[in-house]
Amino acid sequence: MSILVLLEIEANAGSEDAVIDVLRRNLGDTRARHGCESVTVHQDQDRPTSILLVERWATRGDDAAYRAWRAGEGAITEMAPLVTGRRTLRYYDDVDA
Repeated sequence: MSILVLLEIEANAGSEDAVIDVLRRNLGDTRARHGCESVTVHQDQDRPTSILLVERWATRGDDAAYRAWRAGEGAITEMAPLVTGRRTLRYYDDVDA
């Protein structure tokens, strides 16, 4: 069973479009990673500096390997000056309801 991962990042005011552009150019690498089933990007209507990535991964281990890669050789260095550093990462299991 796959997992749902929500990653919320906070863009610096005025950098929202640049953050989305960086994501557009780099999410192909994310989608190509082992276990990545999907990634979509969403911008809050009321607080446009809030960018939400909705990700589906085959396993939490696949996500952990991806995050380790992004923290190392896969780092997107151009993102650092565009964001506040505040991020929220949440993991969800599907529930039969």
